Amino acid sequence: MNHGPAEAERFLKCFQSYSLVPGLEACVIPPAVSISAAVTAAKSTPLTVAAQNAHWEKQGAFTGELSGPLLKEVGVETSLVGHSERRQYFGETDESARRRTESLLDQGFRVILCVGETRAERESGKTTEVLLRQLGAVFKAPGEGAATHLGAPTNPLIIAYEPVWAIGTGLTATPAQAEEAHQIIRKFLWERFGMEASGRTRVLYGGSVTPENIASLLACPNIDGALVGGASLKPESFQALLDAGKKALI
Repeated sequence: MNHGPAEAERFLKCFQSYSLVPGLEACVIPPAVSISAAVTAAKSTPLTVAAQNAHWEKQGAFTGELSGPLLKEVGVETSLVGHSERRQYFGETDESARRRTESLLDQGFRVILCVGETRAERESGKTTEVLLRQLGAVFKAPGEGAATHLGAPTNPLIIAYEPVWAIGTGLTATPAQAEEAHQIIRKFLWERFGMEASGRTRVLYGGSVTPENIASLLACPNIDGALVGGASLKPESFQALLDAGKKALI
């Protein structure tokens, strides 16, 4: 809950003269009240806009939710699903994350699916179990549900590994810890859906990413980018993150 419409517009205006390099994509994900303003302001920048959440139904009596058609009407075709805060505070389950993912993909959206373990789960050695459970709930079998989209030439699915214990706590997974989790995700995709689907699925790291640690994270073979929270709120910090992304690709 940061950056109302006016602030979102001011933020994006800072990137009107900014340029990305081939292979680098940047997306901002504002609160619902700021989406329209952000979409308008982003047109003069290389950045795109996504939603923080979306319901699986296209319309109906679901007060407080946003639907795919409503988002498309204002120019948004990407949404987060299953963010750790949605799971922790707002009752998101593996099943509801599956329903959102399947529906949005079928509607032509790109989905950023978030998965990750709590501190208690990591300390009890359940990281692999949790990741496989969360992924398995959404992607049950080849040629079924959300999995039908994985082999598309332009894969509309992105997975974000969010170690819950490293979000807003100041703790950060070491590059080795992050790479290990990303290898678990990549192996799941490879074993269940094949090398092509695994290779076409981008896997982001999200957990207290900062301009200071992003380079070491992006250097890991299975980390394709970052899902950033607090460090993305100020234009100068966000640009530092983008600059690190540029260096990782050059």
